[in-house]
Amino acid sequence: MIRVLVVEDEPLTAAAHANYLGRLEGFELVGSCSTAREAHAQIIAARDAGTPVDLLLLDITLPDASGLDLARALRAAKIDIDFIAVTAVRQTEALQAALGLGAVQYLIKPFGFAVFREKLDHYRRYASRWESATRSATQQDADELFAARGPAATAQLPKGLSSVTLDAVSARIRQATAPVSASEVAAPLALSRVTARRYLEHLADLGMVTRTQRYGAPGRPEVEYSWRP
Repeated sequence: MIRVLVVEDEPLTAAAHANYLGRLEGFELVGSCSTAREAHAQIIAARDAGTPVDLLLLDITLPDASGLDLARALRAAKIDIDFIAVTAVRQTEALQAALGLGAVQYLIKPFGFAVFREKLDHYRRYASRWESATRSATQQDADELFAARGPAATAQLPKGLSSVTLDAVSARIRQATAPVSASEVAAPLALSRVTARRYLEHLADLGMVTRTQRYGAPGRPEVEYSWRP
Protein backbone atom coordinates (compact mmCIF):
# COMPACT_ATOMS: atom_id res chain seq x y z
CA MET A 1 0.00 0.00 0.00
CA ILE A 2 1.16 3.52 -0.82
CA ARG A 3 0.83 5.66 2.31
CA VAL A 4 -0.53 9.13 1.47
CA LEU A 5 -0.70 12.35 3.47
CA VAL A 6 -3.06 15.11 2.27
CA VAL A 7 -1.66 18.61 2.82
CA GLU A 8 -4.49 21.06 2.11
CA ASP A 9 -5.76 24.04 4.10
CA GLU A 10 -9.31 24.11 2.70
CA PRO A 11 -11.37 21.56 4.69
CA LEU A 12 -13.85 20.74 1.91
CA THR A 13 -11.08 20.21 -0.61
CA ALA A 14 -9.08 18.06 1.81
CA ALA A 15 -12.18 15.95 2.48
CA ALA A 16 -12.78 15.57 -1.27
CA HIS A 17 -9.21 14.40 -1.84
CA ALA A 18 -9.52 11.92 1.03
CA ASN A 19 -12.79 10.66 -0.45
CA TYR A 20 -11.22 10.26 -3.89
CA LEU A 21 -8.27 8.42 -2.40
CA GLY A 22 -10.56 6.00 -0.60
CA ARG A 23 -12.03 4.98 -3.95
CA LEU A 24 -8.66 3.85 -5.33
CA GLU A 25 -6.94 0.54 -4.77
CA GLY A 26 -3.35 0.45 -3.56
CA PHE A 27 -3.46 3.68 -1.53
CA GLU A 28 -3.86 4.29 2.21
CA LEU A 29 -4.73 7.69 3.68
CA VAL A 30 -2.56 8.26 6.76
CA GLY A 31 -3.77 11.74 7.63
CA SER A 32 -4.58 15.27 6.58
CA CYS A 33 -2.74 18.49 7.48
CA SER A 34 -3.66 22.13 6.89
CA THR A 35 -0.21 23.74 7.34
CA ALA A 36 3.35 23.09 6.26
CA ARG A 37 4.51 22.97 9.87
CA GLU A 38 1.94 20.34 10.81
CA ALA A 39 2.77 18.28 7.73
CA HIS A 40 6.51 18.40 8.44
CA ALA A 41 5.95 17.24 12.03
CA GLN A 42 3.68 14.39 10.95
CA ILE A 43 6.12 13.22 8.28
CA ILE A 44 8.98 13.14 10.81
CA ALA A 45 6.84 11.31 13.36
CA ALA A 46 5.77 8.71 10.80
CA ARG A 47 9.38 8.15 9.73
CA ASP A 48 10.57 7.75 13.31
CA ALA A 49 7.74 5.29 14.00
CA GLY A 50 8.84 3.11 11.10
CA THR A 51 5.71 3.84 9.04
CA PRO A 52 6.98 6.51 6.62
CA VAL A 53 4.71 8.51 4.33
CA ASP A 54 5.27 7.58 0.69
CA LEU A 55 3.37 10.33 -1.10
CA LEU A 56 2.11 13.84 -0.39
CA LEU A 57 -0.91 15.39 -2.07
CA LEU A 58 0.62 18.80 -1.56
CA ASP A 59 -1.21 22.10 -1.93
CA ILE A 60 1.18 24.82 -3.10
CA THR A 61 -0.49 27.71 -1.24
CA LEU A 62 -0.58 26.95 2.49
CA PRO A 63 -1.28 29.54 5.21
CA ASP A 64 2.14 29.38 6.86
CA ALA A 65 4.44 28.60 3.90
CA SER A 66 4.48 27.54 0.30
CA GLY A 67 4.07 23.83 -0.29
CA LEU A 68 7.23 24.11 -2.36
CA ASP A 69 9.06 25.40 0.72
CA LEU A 70 7.96 22.24 2.53
CA ALA A 71 9.24 20.14 -0.35
CA ARG A 72 12.59 21.95 -0.21
CA ALA A 73 12.86 21.37 3.54
CA LEU A 74 12.17 17.66 3.10
CA ARG A 75 14.78 17.40 0.35
CA ALA A 76 17.31 19.26 2.50
CA ALA A 77 16.65 16.84 5.38
CA LYS A 78 17.18 13.93 2.94
CA ILE A 79 13.67 12.62 3.59
CA ASP A 80 12.76 10.35 0.71
CA ILE A 81 9.16 11.18 -0.14
CA ASP A 82 7.28 11.82 -3.39
CA PHE A 83 4.74 14.56 -3.87
CA ILE A 84 2.00 15.52 -6.28
CA ALA A 85 1.50 19.28 -6.47
CA VAL A 86 -2.20 20.12 -6.10
CA THR A 87 -3.02 23.77 -6.69
CA ALA A 88 -5.02 26.45 -8.46
CA VAL A 89 -1.75 28.24 -9.32
CA ARG A 90 -1.36 28.27 -13.10
CA GLN A 91 1.87 30.25 -13.54
CA THR A 92 4.53 28.31 -15.44
CA GLU A 93 7.11 29.41 -12.85
CA ALA A 94 5.30 27.40 -10.18
CA LEU A 95 5.13 24.40 -12.49
CA GLN A 96 8.85 24.64 -13.23
CA ALA A 97 9.68 24.97 -9.52
CA ALA A 98 7.55 21.93 -8.67
CA LEU A 99 9.20 19.85 -11.38
CA GLY A 100 12.64 21.02 -10.23
CA LEU A 101 11.86 19.80 -6.71
CA GLY A 102 10.85 16.39 -8.03
CA ALA A 103 7.04 16.58 -8.23
CA VAL A 104 5.83 13.35 -9.81
CA GLN A 105 2.56 14.91 -11.01
CA TYR A 106 0.83 18.32 -11.07
CA LEU A 107 -2.95 18.61 -10.51
CA ILE A 108 -4.56 21.97 -11.31
CA LYS A 109 -7.80 22.76 -9.49
CA PRO A 110 -10.63 22.28 -10.15
CA PHE A 111 -10.51 18.66 -11.20
CA GLY A 112 -12.80 15.67 -10.90
CA PHE A 113 -12.35 12.10 -9.84
CA ALA A 114 -11.47 10.91 -13.35
CA VAL A 115 -8.42 13.19 -13.55
CA PHE A 116 -7.44 12.40 -9.97
CA ARG A 117 -7.62 8.67 -10.64
CA GLU A 118 -5.56 9.04 -13.81
CA LYS A 119 -2.74 10.84 -12.00
CA LEU A 120 -2.71 8.52 -8.98
CA ASP A 121 -2.81 5.40 -11.16
CA HIS A 122 0.09 6.82 -13.15
CA TYR A 123 2.04 7.32 -9.92
CA ARG A 124 1.21 3.81 -8.71
CA ARG A 125 2.69 2.38 -11.90
CA TYR A 126 5.78 4.53 -11.37
CA ALA A 127 6.19 3.31 -7.77
CA SER A 128 5.68 -0.28 -8.87
CA ARG A 129 8.47 0.10 -11.43
CA TRP A 130 10.88 1.13 -8.68
CA GLU A 131 9.89 -1.79 -6.48
CA SER A 132 10.58 -4.28 -9.25
CA ALA A 133 13.79 -2.63 -10.49
CA THR A 134 17.09 -4.41 -9.86
CA ARG A 135 20.25 -2.73 -8.61
CA SER A 136 21.69 -2.87 -12.12
CA ALA A 137 19.34 -1.11 -14.57
CA THR A 138 19.26 -1.65 -18.30
CA GLN A 139 18.45 1.13 -20.77
CA GLN A 140 14.96 -0.32 -21.06
CA ASP A 141 14.55 -0.17 -17.27
CA ALA A 142 15.61 3.49 -17.29
CA ASP A 143 13.30 4.37 -20.17
CA GLU A 144 10.31 2.72 -18.49
CA LEU A 145 10.97 4.39 -15.13
CA PHE A 146 11.26 7.86 -16.62
CA ALA A 147 8.20 7.28 -18.80
CA ALA A 148 6.22 6.21 -15.73
CA ARG A 149 7.36 9.30 -13.79
CA GLY A 150 6.39 11.71 -16.55
CA PRO A 151 3.03 13.45 -16.46
CA ALA A 152 0.11 11.58 -17.94
CA ALA A 153 -1.80 13.20 -20.75
CA THR A 154 -4.49 15.54 -19.45
CA ALA A 155 -7.82 15.78 -21.15
CA GLN A 156 -8.36 19.13 -22.90
CA LEU A 157 -11.42 21.26 -22.27
CA PRO A 158 -14.17 20.85 -24.85
CA LYS A 159 -14.05 23.36 -27.68
CA GLY A 160 -15.50 26.70 -26.67
CA LEU A 161 -14.87 26.34 -22.92
CA SER A 162 -12.22 28.36 -21.11
CA SER A 163 -10.39 27.45 -17.92
CA VAL A 164 -11.02 30.95 -16.45
CA THR A 165 -14.80 30.65 -16.85
CA LEU A 166 -14.71 27.06 -15.63
CA ASP A 167 -12.99 28.24 -12.45
CA ALA A 168 -15.63 30.94 -11.97
CA VAL A 169 -18.53 28.51 -12.46
CA SER A 170 -16.88 26.00 -10.13
CA ALA A 171 -16.43 28.66 -7.44
CA ARG A 172 -20.04 29.80 -7.80
CA ILE A 173 -21.52 26.33 -7.35
CA ARG A 174 -19.14 25.44 -4.50
CA GLN A 175 -20.21 28.56 -2.59
CA ALA A 176 -23.92 27.87 -3.06
CA THR A 177 -25.74 26.71 0.07
CA ALA A 178 -28.34 24.80 -1.97
CA PRO A 179 -28.54 23.24 -5.44
CA VAL A 180 -28.58 25.88 -8.20
CA SER A 181 -29.87 25.98 -11.76
CA ALA A 182 -27.95 27.11 -14.84
CA SER A 183 -29.83 30.43 -14.73
CA GLU A 184 -28.83 31.00 -11.10
CA VAL A 185 -25.20 30.32 -11.94
CA ALA A 186 -25.30 32.47 -15.08
CA ALA A 187 -26.76 35.68 -13.59
CA PRO A 188 -23.94 36.74 -11.19
CA LEU A 189 -21.27 35.73 -13.71
CA ALA A 190 -22.81 37.67 -16.64
CA LEU A 191 -23.14 34.48 -18.68
CA SER A 192 -26.03 33.23 -20.77
CA ARG A 193 -28.02 30.34 -19.34
CA VAL A 194 -26.92 28.15 -22.25
CA THR A 195 -23.24 28.92 -21.63
CA ALA A 196 -23.52 28.28 -17.90
CA ARG A 197 -25.27 24.99 -18.60
CA ARG A 198 -22.41 23.86 -20.88
CA TYR A 199 -19.90 24.40 -18.06
CA LEU A 200 -22.16 22.74 -15.50
CA GLU A 201 -22.68 19.72 -17.73
CA HIS A 202 -18.92 19.47 -18.24
CA LEU A 203 -18.39 19.49 -14.46
CA ALA A 204 -21.12 16.87 -14.10
CA ASP A 205 -19.44 14.68 -16.72
CA LEU A 206 -16.21 14.94 -14.74
CA GLY A 207 -18.05 13.82 -11.60
CA MET A 208 -17.49 17.13 -9.79
CA VAL A 209 -21.17 18.11 -9.54
CA THR A 210 -24.39 16.14 -9.32
CA ARG A 211 -27.58 16.71 -11.31
CA THR A 212 -31.07 16.57 -9.82
CA GLN A 213 -34.51 17.57 -11.08
CA ARG A 214 -36.26 20.60 -9.59
CA TYR A 215 -40.03 20.22 -9.57
CA GLY A 216 -42.80 22.59 -8.51
CA ALA A 217 -42.94 25.17 -11.30
CA PRO A 218 -45.21 24.84 -14.35
CA GLY A 219 -43.65 23.30 -17.44
CA ARG A 220 -40.65 21.02 -17.70
CA PRO A 221 -38.70 20.34 -14.48
CA GLU A 222 -35.45 22.29 -14.30
CA VAL A 223 -32.09 20.65 -13.78
CA GLU A 224 -30.21 21.86 -10.73
CA TYR A 225 -26.61 21.23 -9.77
CA SER A 226 -24.70 20.84 -6.51
CA TRP A 227 -21.03 20.35 -5.73
CA ARG A 228 -20.18 16.74 -5.08
CA PRO A 229 -18.68 16.46 -1.53
